[in-house]
Amino acid sequence: MPLAQLITPQQLAERLGSPKLVILDCRFALEDVDYGQRSYALGHIEGAHFADLDRDLSGPVSKGRTGRHPLPDPQRLVERLREWGLNNDSEVVLYDDGPGAFAARAWWLLVWLGKRSGVAILDGGLKAWHAASLPLSLDPPPKREGTFSGEPDAKLLIDADHLGKRLGSADLTLIDARALPRFRGEVEPIDPVAGHIPGAQCAAFTDNLGDDGRFLPADELKQRFAEKLAGRAPEQLVSYCGSGVTACHNLFALALAGYPLGKLYAGSWSEWINNPQHAVATGE
Repeated sequence: MPLAQLITPQQLAERLGSPKLVILDCRFALEDVDYGQRSYALGHIEGAHFADLDRDLSGPVSKGRTGRHPLPDPQRLVERLREWGLNNDSEVVLYDDGPGAFAARAWWLLVWLGKRSGVAILDGGLKAWHAASLPLSLDPPPKREGTFSGEPDAKLLIDADHLGKRLGSADLTLIDARALPRFRGEVEPIDPVAGHIPGAQCAAFTDNLGDDGRFLPADELKQRFAEKLAGRAPEQLVSYCGSGVTACHNLFALALAGYPLGKLYAGSWSEWINNPQHAVATGE
């Protein structure tokens, strides 16, 4: 079974009520951290549990040490997934408002914990669900205690020290999921320093999507990342962004295209700039 999977609104609607199905609503807004919880309370896909980026899908922020969304404690996340009814053989569907950035973070965390099959992102998210004229629910999901047992895979990660030592290596493909103006250092609306990690290429996560907000076909994604890889081994690729969230969108898109999973620099730009000895680049 493919590591990265998409599901259409119609396909999900047909599976609602399946005893093996676990749905996570991952809606979030960086500028309004309570947006997701409020939106979930106003209506969600039937049976969905709310997975909050700050409280569930990230760990505590340590000012001056971590990025804005450090990885959660793995055992705490496993316990939370069990509370949502997750078993090792569960079928999981993840969604957010549409672009898939927060859903992809949840996907990567599940992969990190060893859940390598049966996980799909709702293509087009809740926007596509509404476009299909499908209903929302106000009812809480049924309580089911799961038995999921996961262990974090350190091979999927790279830290700042190891990344710093690899900068300039001929086999490194380093991609930045932020928009081009932030990558260039022309604007920086969130972090105190503008620019990018030296040697990185801009690969804005939004370019994984078509005008309809759904993921591009696999062959188009494959070509997109082939240009970034330029013949280098995809296993050596490292993905980062502002805080380790949209970087997962690129890793999901790479997997959709059939590439092996690269590494995530989870601390990303917001952690990198905590160290004044880390080099910063601007422009292209």
